Amino acid sequence: MTSDRAERLERGRLTVDLGAVIANWRALCRRAPGAEVAAVVKADAYGLGLEPVATALARAGCRTFFVARLEEGEALRGILPEARILVLDGLAGRPPARLLDARLVPVIGEPGELALWQRTARAVEQRLATALLLDTGLTRLGLSAAEVAELGPTAFAGLELVLVASHLACADEPSHPMNERQRAAFAAMRARLPPAPAGLAASSGIFLGAAFHFDQVRPGAALYGINPTPGRPNPMRPVVRLEAPVLKVHEVREPGSVGYGATHPTRPGARIAVVPVGYADGWPRAASGRGRARIAGREVPVAGRVSMDLLTLDVTGLPSELVRPGTPVELLGEAFGVDDLAAAASTIGYEVLTRLGRRFERRWVGAEGVG
Repeated sequence: MTSDRAERLERGRLTVDLGAVIANWRALCRRAPGAEVAAVVKADAYGLGLEPVATALARAGCRTFFVARLEEGEALRGILPEARILVLDGLAGRPPARLLDARLVPVIGEPGELALWQRTARAVEQRLATALLLDTGLTRLGLSAAEVAELGPTAFAGLELVLVASHLACADEPSHPMNERQRAAFAAMRARLPPAPAGLAASSGIFLGAAFHFDQVRPGAALYGINPTPGRPNPMRPVVRLEAPVLKVHEVREPGSVGYGATHPTRPGARIAVVPVGYADGWPRAASGRGRARIAGREVPVAGRVSMDLLTLDVTGLPSELVRPGTPVELLGEAFGVDDLAAAASTIGYEVLTRLGRRFERRWVGAEGVG
């Protein structure tokens, strides 16, 4: 290993497979034939890089993108001048002029915002593209059934309704009765509105079947390799690989313990490898003593508590020649992925993915020839 490579590996390396992102998008297109498959790229494309991810998706044929915040939409407009970009937070108290300048479409879910957007349309003397969010049971953003019923006949004068959307609460539980209740509520509320394309399903909702696809689906997590069908084999390709080097190997000669709280006892003959990744890098402290890693293709357990900058691995079972300072450790990959780490930390893959830290060297691969 050269000194240059060792220096670059000190903070770990996160590799994002853009080819896998595109393969996942195309797989979802096949899963929802007849519906447009948009892409949710909020939170910096779930932490994987807005510019490389969105550019690869656009080159593959994706035309509609969702972000959460106005600033995300402005950044994406600078990357994709021709894409349709929808802002899930709507106006969120921001000046409407900023959305107009960046040609963003607000996803409006509050009556006051709808009225403000309509006044904006009158002021600029343009028909403004508008998406409407309906609350069918999630009780977050979105117009309630009562608010939809109260809309007057001129509620959308001067506006072009380009999408009516809602969001499922229990899509990752296919048998949950909430799914059908929300689908029925969505259909009933749509009937009170002007005709417009409809979208209900995000990643897991796509797998509920054609009745949930409508005109558009909007996957996020599934694009990035998170399993949209928990409890069943993951139909998506893994997207991220996280590696870091061994910094030190302890040859334990006396009984002792590893890490804060002395939670992991050691015996003579044990070997403990130290890796420069911790909870400040997004490796959850809750995975202490439960996470796993791989060295030379062989699984090793996390030993003791994860600290801010370091974690420790029990490598007693590996030959000493396989584990030395500089030896690469796979912390996320095909064998132990984002969902596996989430399960070890009693959380969800979304949280793990979006918290992967900025101290890693990042590289994007696999987008060559996408089109």
